This record gives sequence, C-alpha cells and structure tokens, in this order.
Amino acid sequence: MQSNDEWREVYDGGSAEAERLIFNELAREIMDIQITNKKRTNSDEIQRTFHAKSIACINNARLKVRDDIPQFLRVGCFRAGAEYLTSVRLSNANGSRRADYERDMRGAALRVKVSDDEYHDFLMTNFPVSHARNAFQFVAFARAMAGSKLLILPRLILNVGFLETIRMLRNVGRGARRVDSVATETYWSRGAILWGEAGPVRYQLRPAIGMQKASQASRTDPDYLHREIADRLRKGEIRFDVMVQPFADEKRTPIEDGAIEWTEANAPPILVATLVIPQQDIDAAEGRATERLIDEMVFSPWNTTEDFRPLGNLNRARKVAYGASSAHRLSYAFREQKPLRNMIAGRCLAAYFRVVNQFRPWHRLNWQGGLLNLSTLRDQLRAKNLIDTELREAPPQPVQVPPAVPEWVRTERTFDGTYNDLSDPKMGSENATFGRTMQPKYRPDLFDQPNAIDISRELMFRKAFIPARSLNVVAAAWIQFQVHDWVNHRRHNLGSKEHDIVIPVPNGGRWQNYAGGPAESAMRIAGNEINRLSADGYPVFSNITTPWWDGSEVYGDTKEKAELLKDGARLRLTEDLYLPTDVNGMNVTGFNESWWLGLSMMHTLFAREHNVLCEALHREYPDWLPERVYQTARLIVSALIAKIHTIEWTPAILATRTIQIGLRANWYGAPKDWLTQLGIWLLDTHELKGIPQTLPDHHGTPYSLTEEFAAVYRLHPLIPDDFQFFDYESGLPTKKLKFGDIQGAGTDAMMRDLRLHNVIYSLGIAHPGAITLHNYPAALQQFTRRNQGSSIDEIIDLSVVDIVRDRRRGVPRFNDFRAALHKPRIRHWEELSSDPDTVKSMRALYGSIDMVDTMIGLHAEAPPEGFGFSDTAFRIFILMASRRLQSDRFLTVDYRPEIYSPLGLDWIEKNGMTSIILRHCPQLAPVLPRTASAFAPFRPIVA
Repeated sequence: MQSNDEWREVYDGGSAEAERLIFNELAREIMDIQITNKKRTNSDEIQRTFHAKSIACINNARLKVRDDIPQFLRVGCFRAGAEYLTSVRLSNANGSRRADYERDMRGAALRVKVSDDEYHDFLMTNFPVSHARNAFQFVAFARAMAGSKLLILPRLILNVGFLETIRMLRNVGRGARRVDSVATETYWSRGAILWGEAGPVRYQLRPAIGMQKASQASRTDPDYLHREIADRLRKGEIRFDVMVQPFADEKRTPIEDGAIEWTEANAPPILVATLVIPQQDIDAAEGRATERLIDEMVFSPWNTTEDFRPLGNLNRARKVAYGASSAHRLSYAFREQKPLRNMIAGRCLAAYFRVVNQFRPWHRLNWQGGLLNLSTLRDQLRAKNLIDTELREAPPQPVQVPPAVPEWVRTERTFDGTYNDLSDPKMGSENATFGRTMQPKYRPDLFDQPNAIDISRELMFRKAFIPARSLNVVAAAWIQFQVHDWVNHRRHNLGSKEHDIVIPVPNGGRWQNYAGGPAESAMRIAGNEINRLSADGYPVFSNITTPWWDGSEVYGDTKEKAELLKDGARLRLTEDLYLPTDVNGMNVTGFNESWWLGLSMMHTLFAREHNVLCEALHREYPDWLPERVYQTARLIVSALIAKIHTIEWTPAILATRTIQIGLRANWYGAPKDWLTQLGIWLLDTHELKGIPQTLPDHHGTPYSLTEEFAAVYRLHPLIPDDFQFFDYESGLPTKKLKFGDIQGAGTDAMMRDLRLHNVIYSLGIAHPGAITLHNYPAALQQFTRRNQGSSIDEIIDLSVVDIVRDRRRGVPRFNDFRAALHKPRIRHWEELSSDPDTVKSMRALYGSIDMVDTMIGLHAEAPPEGFGFSDTAFRIFILMASRRLQSDRFLTVDYRPEIYSPLGLDWIEKNGMTSIILRHCPQLAPVLPRTASAFAPFRPIVA
C-alpha cells in the first residue's frame, strides 16, 4: 500500500501479492469472455475483449505540449513547448465488431512516442466514469454481457447484488449511445494516474473549440463513423485538447472507485496539450496499411514511466487483463473452455474414486477404471500441486512498450528456452527457477539428522546386484540422457568454507575428497548456488538448463555452444561417425557431465540421426539454407525424443496396460472404442485428441520443472557396477569392464574400441538394477567427477549427495511427501518394507518414521505390479509427464507442417527408438525385440 495524507491505494486481499493472484484469475476469465464472444459472433479469430472494432487509426498525429502548461504539471515529457509523434486508435467499445449505428460507447487510445526508448499510452472512453467500481465488477459485467441476453440480469444480481446491478446498467445505458462523429466526442480516462509530484490526476481528450459539428448519425450504414472521420480528415486536420483533473480528496475524487465521477466542480480541468491529427486520406493504401499495423498494437496504460504510473484497482487489473487479452488475441497465449459436462462428470468421478481408493488403488482396477482414476488424480494434482516460485511483479510497475516478438522465434526453438511461450518469453528459460509441487519443509536443524553417510552404508549399499528383468541397460542410459536435458542445479566450486556441505565421517572414518588429495575426517559436498530466499524462508534454486523437451543435451543450451557443435546444418562428427573430443579427451556434445559409455551411445545415435535427417531435408527442400535445415532437424529430433520417452521408455519401465494405453493417448489420443470415447467425452474432451493436436495449457501456473521432479528422477540403482561386452556377430564375450573403465575421459577410447553396434547390443541384452534399497551402484558411491572451475577432480558418494540435496532444497521427508501427494501417511515401519533387517536398520537410523528421507522411502516402497518405481514417485510423473508436452508450443499448437515440414512430421510419425538403432546399426536387426520397444531386453546370441 502506498499512502500519504492526501491519497492512497488499497490492495484487494490485503497485499499486492494477494491482489496479483486475484487478478490472474480475472485475466483467465477475460480470455474465456473472448472465447464466448468468438463463438457468439461466429468469428474466425479471437478479438479484443473490448474495443474490437476500430473506426480510425492514425500514426502521424502530433501531441503538442502547451507553452503555458502550469509549472506544477511540467512532469517528465510534458515540458513546455515539447512536441511528440503520436499514434491514435478510435474505436467502438463493444467486444464484437458491431455496426456503428448500434448503441455503444466509443474509445480513444493514444501512443505518444517521446524517443525510441520512451512511449506513453493513454486510454479513454466517451463517458466520464466506469460502470464498475473495481476489477471484480468489471469482469462480472463482461461475463454476463458475453452470455445469453436472457441471463444478464440474474447473473449480475448473483455476482454484484441488486443495487449495484441497477447502478451498473444505468451507467451503461447512459454511456452507450449513438454518436454523430468520434471527432466531436469528449473522452475520459475514468481511472487516475500519478502525474509525478503533482499527484493523482484523471485526463480528458475533448474536441478543440471550433470543431465543426457532424451530420446526424446514420441508421443504416454500419461504418458511417469511419466514413465521417475519413471525410473530415480529407478536408483538414482534427484537433483535440488534452486536459488533466488534479486530485482533490478521497471523498470527491477517489482513487480506488472507478464508478465515481471526478466532476469539473470538484476537479477543474487544466489544459496541458493539444493533439493534432493532420489532414490525410486514411482510406488510401498507406492509411489502410496503417490501420492493420495499429490494430495489432497492444495499448495499455502501463506502457509509460513511473512519472505517469496508473493508480487504482481497475488500472492495476488492466495490466494483467490487457496482457492476457492481447496475448490471446495475437495467439501468444491460449485458452480452452472446459465443457460443463466435463466439470460435472469430473467432480462426480473424483468423489467416487476418493471412496474407491480407500479400498482399492488405481493400479488394481481394470484398465478403463484405472485410466479414469488417474485422470481425476491428475486433475487434483494440477489444481493443488503446481507452485510458481518465480518473483512476480506485485504491485504492477510501468514498462516501456514490449519489443515485438522476433519473427524467427515463431519457427525455431531458442537455445536458452526463451519465447516458447510468446506471452511470457522468459518462462522455461535457462536460469528460470525450479517450481514446487508441494510446500517445502525447510529444516536446517535437521539437515544432518541422521547422518547421510550412515544411511548410504546401511540402506543404499549394493550387497549383491538386484536386476530389473523387464528392462535393458539402454533404458538406464536413456533416462540419464533425458534428465540432462531437463534439470541441472548450479554448484559452487568444492573447497569453499562458506558453501561446502561438511558431513563428518562416522566412527572415525576418513574420506578422500579430491583425486590425489589427503584422507579427511569429513566428506565435503559442493553446495548449490541459491537464487534467493522465498518469502517463507526456504531457498529457491535456478535451473541452469532449459526444462523444455528441446534436445539441449545434444545441441547445447547456448547459441555459443551450439555453434561449436555445428558443421553447416550438420552436427560435428569424426570421419568414422563418432563424437569429437576436446584436449582432455572428453566427448564434445551439448552436455557431457557424469559422462559414461551409455550416454556416449545415446549422444552418438542422435547426432547421427540429426545428420541423416539433414540430408533428407536437403533432398526434399533443396532451396533451404543450411540454417533452416539445421533448425528444422533440431525440432524434429527433439520431438522424436519426446515421443520415444512418452510411448516407449515410460511404458517399458511402468509396464502395465493402463499406462501403455494412457501414454499412447497422450501422443495419439484416447483409444477409439466407443466406450472409451464416451467416457472421455464425458470426463475430459481434451483427451480425445493427442496432446500434439491441442493448444498449449499451463494449467494455471507458469511452466517449470520442480524440485520434487528432480528428486524422484534419481534412478541411479539402474546402473550396474560391471559390464560384459560381446561381439554382436558371434555372441562371444570381448571385454569385462567396471563402470570406472567406461566413464569420464576414457569413454571415447572405449567406444571406438568396442564400436557402437557392439555397445548397443551388449547393453541391450543386459539388465539394469532394480530401483530399490540395497542396490545403489558401488561405483557411484565413490565416483570421480570433474570439479567445476578447477582442474582437480572431486570424489563423491552420489547416494550421500542425493540425500543431502533433498534436505537442503526443502524436499519434504517421505511421509510428508506422500501426504502432499494425497496419499495416506505410513503408520508402521512394516508398510515401508517387508524385510525385517531393513525395518530394523531404518528404525535404528531414523527413530521416527516421519524422519525417513524421501529417496529412501521411494526406494523402499513396494511398487505396483509391473512398475519400475514406486506409486508415490509416479504421482509426480503423472503431474509432470503430460505437462512437459502440454505446455510446449512446439509440441502443441506449432506441431504442424508449416513449422516441422511435411517430411518432418512424417519422420516423427514413422520412427522410434528401434528404427533409429536400425538406421545407424542395421546389423542389429535380428536381435531387437519383435513386439516390444528397444528398451526391453534384446535377444542374446548364443555362441
């Protein structure tokens, strides 16, 4: 709240942040009104919510500040004698393009150009007050007017009350009228703005003295107002006087109530400038082109400077509402209305499954029931488990006119993730913050309780390899390949007394923190860099990679890195089609941290796929320049990766019919049998189509990946400690290697020695580890990793790091984690594990079941039949899996031939992991699974 003895602003909800959230919801309603207007008028496009029809658009008007402007009003650009180029849009106020002779209000919007870096927008209507006192009333009225005319009165009474309904209708009735000419009308701002140190004012645009009257309004010509002003401008210039009315006091000239007029008796107008529209022909070619350009403009009273900051509830709401409305109109943002039947059916089913799930979980229902159950659960999670952590503007601040969206970003992914959402260019960009799926439990007093090293040794250590027999190690490499595309926290350099996390080694043990360094009494872990502390005191971290499905692990997440990887349209590969290396022997690719042979296999395959695709695009479109070929191939490969993960990898690790059908529905739409189609039609029409055939949807919260998402995707038990490699032709073993032999700088030499096809075959016939306790790779419990910013390698126990990271990022402990995902709390140790020794160890380590770390609980929890990980982890998955597709413009509204090319869409449709392997290693055709994905075990060749 800003206040002094004379005037004040009061925020809805008691604070600027609470008001921002209220306005966000009102903005979504504004978009719904646009959709209703579109349907009602049978329009092909979304129009402005109000002032849809322009009457005249001029871009060469001049605003001339008076030489005798009073001294106290000489604020900012309003300097005596100054003159500025001004764009003008005169319009009808209705949200549909109605005939000019219909009763309506009229509007005037000015954009004053002071310099290339300074603009000011002034918006006015030809009635001195708003029908609405505040934003809530404004939206309630607009919603009622957009619907059935028979329901206007009851809807208004229900929302604002009887007396306010009568007042609002009376004001609209007085303001909506026929006019003879928009050049002879007076226009009022209706809301106050700050005029520097002069304080609040309202402003007017009134015809200059001597303005010729117009002929009587036509009753038959739908465009007579345009014709009248066009004729007037062909004969001469048009002048308006710009007046301001200074604030008097809160009673006579209130700031927050837009329905009270600032009368000239209470606030006498003062002449400050003259608007001159020069003589011209606005119907000539130049004038018609100008109209098109100005109609695309987004006018907002917040396009200004702090000297002229808008004031009051209605004005504060206008920044959010105008932004949403214009983004919707310009196809920068999207909105779909959920049918009433879906809302009713969804609530009924949600209530039904709340009862059913007390006795029978979703995975024990038949597949149809399971899918419906998951759909209702996903809706619940979307409504309650998406938390935005970005700093948002509250209260709103003036801005300069936002720059135009660069044309190239409409058809290409940026490397830093910006402009995926054209209405919020920074959403999902590099260094955006990790969101949350639940309120953090940030307990510094419990960071070291119990000792994470003890937990690692007692509960994580792999005594004997426990295989996951339904998968192969290609699947293990795939998920690491994906996670590197999605999430990455920036670390401080190890060795900082301020930022190192220090964990005493129990029982007088020692730990070597650096390769070649001394054994120390404590394990030291590099701390994560904190973006900021939230208002609630927990740390917020930045994601230093892009969370979109954009192949950044292959292509890089900066333009500079991408250029280093390119060779024309192709990616750089050696003559024998392997990844190049740097001076340290490390493979050069988009992301090579925690590098090992499985990652090298994936990166090599998809670099080769990119290059083959470039050749196909060049043959099909020989006139394309190399950059277009590269960018299109990058789009296609990224989408193909998303498809493989959605309909191949995930059903392989969550091997049930329910999941297989549900995830294919994510890409292709619901099954076509009539019963499923009817059920989906009743529950969620959106799911009848695959996500690539829908519009982007962030489900009310700006897109990000979350800290909890990063926590559940720690699937390191998948990695074996040792590997047997074979010759694919003979089936004979060739090398038996430890994980340490095939990671880091030695990876490239081993890949060249073994050859890609033998690596794929050998990993394809081998099982990964099961995601469970007592199965963490020993190799990762003493893992040598390059220290960022230093030539000295650090040695880490990754299982300890995983536990420590969750605690210090405020990820709730397992029982709180379950409860936040709407699962019952665990009451007894035996619910976590059926193994008495494991229960004994957990009880001894933790004391209280509520202290169990989330990663330990996720690995201890018995998964549903066919699942590779727990149902609790799966809750995060079902929330985020479709969100990664649904939020992405390039996987929804811009998944079309104009962007990808017809060849590109056909390539994605016809290809998958198996065809990619066969294209680059055709000799593996006999061993690949016939009826399963390439993530299922290959057929071993018997020597």
